[in-house]
Amino acid sequence: MNTQNLNQPHRRYNALTGDWILVSPHRTQRPWQGQQEKSAGDERPEYDPGCYLCPGNTRAGGASNPDYTAPFVFTNDYAAVLPDGSALGFEGNDLFRAEGVKGTCRVICFSPKHNLTLPEMPVDSIRAVIDVWAEETTELGKTHRWVQVFENKGSVMGCSNPHPHGQIWATDSLPNEPAKEEAAQKAYHDAHGSVLLLDYLAMELERKERIVEQNEHWVALVPFWAVWPFETLLLPRRHVLRLPDLTDDERNAQADILKRLLTRYDNLFEC
Repeated sequence: MNTQNLNQPHRRYNALTGDWILVSPHRTQRPWQGQQEKSAGDERPEYDPGCYLCPGNTRAGGASNPDYTAPFVFTNDYAAVLPDGSALGFEGNDLFRAEGVKGTCRVICFSPKHNLTLPEMPVDSIRAVIDVWAEETTELGKTHRWVQVFENKGSVMGCSNPHPHGQIWATDSLPNEPAKEEAAQKAYHDAHGSVLLLDYLAMELERKERIVEQNEHWVALVPFWAVWPFETLLLPRRHVLRLPDLTDDERNAQADILKRLLTRYDNLFEC
């Protein structure tokens, strides 16, 4: 691949979704006088009696948390999707279409300590979080088509509580982005007889231009088709279909690389 002209405006193809991404490298030199998010710089206590996620406290929905000492999971009191779903639906019109959705939303508290972030936790504690992610994926995957674990961090990203926690959502339908990624990977395999992300990873490791962190089992890199500033993609070095399929060593290595990668983000955003 000739990269000599990549400093000029161009489009990059996202092989995972089929989308084309506009890239304008020269615009990074423009002066910026817009808004800048400042670090809160607050000192949080290890336990906050007013926090509805801390051990022993009452949640917003009225239930009380146990005195948990490890990752704690509960059903979201204000879930985005509900198990009984909805009968909503418009039929016979191609311009106004809607349908009900069923699902489950759970919250995972990474740690009982209110003043930590995930990368500030010991590697073995992060490993415990990964194990819970895998367990929840297995359980919810039996009755739902899609299970996703994620974390919105910081108030600017819509996080309503600074206590270290994430979300686990399961739905009966496949969201847009995973659906496009599934179709693209199947089409690539049909055309080439190999795994798209493994082929892509091999090329990135050869170029060594966008590698952020790596260890024996994982590589964190900036994808060629990145849209967001500081966007990274975490890839296993072998073909793994689901979180529960990770070996013991791979889970330990994932905890290690998550700690290193997320520490970079914490330092970058001073959070």
